[in-house]
Amino acid sequence: MPRVTFTTTIQRHVTCPPADVPGRTVREVLDAVFAANPAARSYVLDDQGAVRRHMVVFVNGRQIADRVTLTDAVAPDAKVYVLQALSGG
Repeated sequence: MPRVTFTTTIQRHVTCPPADVPGRTVREVLDAVFAANPAARSYVLDDQGAVRRHMVVFVNGRQIADRVTLTDAVAPDAKVYVLQALSGG
């Protein structure tokens, strides 16, 4: 099963331990995580279900391309990382 990990900067705001969950797309994987942890959902996704502007999701070291419908493929042994995007100057 894919393993989803949230960075410690996110965990300062909402508890979200690493989780091994089923799914073949980013949407399926994140939905499985958020089914067990609804508080994390609203922190990572907006009210339309898209990745929030200040969040970034990587699958096996590559940033996802589809931030809206989350259709990027996830292999059974994938590592999914959710982190806050950094900005500023």
